[in-house]
Amino acid sequence: MDKLFFDFMENKSFAYYLLDYITEMRRFQIRRLVEAGVDLVHLSDDMGTQEGTLMSPAMWRERFKERMRSIISVAKKVNPDVIIFYHSDGDIEKIIPELIEIGIGVLDPVQPEAMDPVKLKREYGDRLTFWGTVGTQTTIPFGTPEEVKKVVKERIETVGKGGGLLIAPTHWLEPEIS
Repeated sequence: MDKLFFDFMENKSFAYYLLDYITEMRRFQIRRLVEAGVDLVHLSDDMGTQEGTLMSPAMWRERFKERMRSIISVAKKVNPDVIIFYHSDGDIEKIIPELIEIGIGVLDPVQPEAMDPVKLKREYGDRLTFWGTVGTQTTIPFGTPEEVKKVVKERIETVGKGGGLLIAPTHWLEPEIS
């Protein structure tokens, strides 16, 4: 990733060629998957850190948004009801409205350490389903069983109210988790 980010600045034509090549491969793959009958497709980019997006929203728009839109549009052309499940760690709140605009239906994960799940539900819950919301950096490794249950219950009552929540840990559970 660091080499790609360097190429964005020093060798932009190569970086964009690479992204275009990957986009065309993904367009082919997603079309074939949806033609085969899958009803959910998983895309992944990791555009966030704990403090915000890896790049400005303007840079994300220039480099990734339209490429993602073209991949999603291929799937939606085959089956308008196909669900697009998108994975990005961290705080990507600044680009969530645009992810919805291009066809993302499920956001994975919603890390409570980086984004407020209740706020996201309030602002986008009528257009987006949320995966996660139970922190693997806070609640699960450091909470008592009662505290974990309390957070899960709270998330179901708030983020899950009216549907649109796939309650889960935000990431894999590490071996040291009791």
